[in-house]
Amino acid sequence: MTTEEFLAFMNSGYQVTAESDVHRIMHRLSQDAIRITMEINNRYHTPDEINSLMSELVGEPVDVGLFPPFYTDCGKNIHLGKGVFINAGCKFQDQGGIYIGDGALIGHNTVLATLNHGLLPEQRHDLIPKPIRIGKNVWIGSNSTILSGVTIGDNAIIGAGSVVTKDIPENMIAVGSPARVIRSIYD
Repeated sequence: MTTEEFLAFMNSGYQVTAESDVHRIMHRLSQDAIRITMEINNRYHTPDEINSLMSELVGEPVDVGLFPPFYTDCGKNIHLGKGVFINAGCKFQDQGGIYIGDGALIGHNTVLATLNHGLLPEQRHDLIPKPIRIGKNVWIGSNSTILSGVTIGDNAIIGAGSVVTKDIPENMIAVGSPARVIRSIYD
């Protein structure tokens, strides 16, 4: 199975059975991601070097701001718009797809988790991928967690420490665990 075939399967939303070919490819890709993120995290790099390493990690050219350390367990299903900034300590579980729009700001220690597990005990090791979509100019506060299948609309703000379990409309401020919309950014 090629990386492209793997991504097509993951983006289909089908459940990944433990120990299947797809699961084995996932583990192979994670080893490559570990190698690249270890390079990013364990010595100083100029912004151009960071962009080169991030481009290798995601498999396409990127131009982002990144303060290490940064962690991901795949890398190949991260899609970054122009002018994205990712602060230190972020963790991206991207097998299900992470799409971040232009100008988005991702705060310290943010977790983006695109995988869930089967609910039944006999399926607990199976994985269920669903993408996370973060719109343009979104600001995610430090220590937030965004769960699989969530879309955050353009210009929205997620308060620090929030756990986002449901979609957040554009131009809204959401806070808490679980995150709830408290008002428009224009109020």
